[in-house]
Amino acid sequence: MIKEEYLIVLDFLPMGKATDKRPEPTAQGIGEAYFSLLEVVIKKNVIVKPKDRIYIGSGKRDVVEYIKRRISYEELTSLAKNLLEEVVEEIVARNESRFVLFFNSAAPLSTRMHSLELLPGLGKKHLFNILQERKKKPFESFEDIKKRVEMIPDPKKMIVKRILQEIQNKEERHRIFVAR
Repeated sequence: MIKEEYLIVLDFLPMGKATDKRPEPTAQGIGEAYFSLLEVVIKKNVIVKPKDRIYIGSGKRDVVEYIKRRISYEELTSLAKNLLEEVVEEIVARNESRFVLFFNSAAPLSTRMHSLELLPGLGKKHLFNILQERKKKPFESFEDIKKRVEMIPDPKKMIVKRILQEIQNKEERHRIFVAR
């Protein structure tokens, strides 16, 4: 079982959702490592705000009482949905080396398909250029990828778009970044 250590708050509901059996302070958020959408119960007399980074690991938690459940994209509140792309962009920016490593180490899925081709806007020509460039020297940053691969769309935006597609279940077959 994949476990998140930190959650980025997307929305805080001080009285929970109207459909909850008992009112308890609830936050909806996204896991920082595996992009899991989770609902957590916040401890009494604690207030969190959207974009707060809170600890949800197995150690002592200061803010979270317990993890209520995993939720789907459709279950997010309007505010949470509106903040989602911005928060994913921030997570990707903070962990740039992790996503650059994907460009450096991605492998073929089959004889006809490469995992890099799962990124929106990346076709065979860009794929070939990326593979040629990474043989010479591994990429060091998103900026390095943009400089060395001619006419490539913004690598960070491709990663963010792919993560959002996976979160929204628009991509069932192959998951690269989001845990099931």
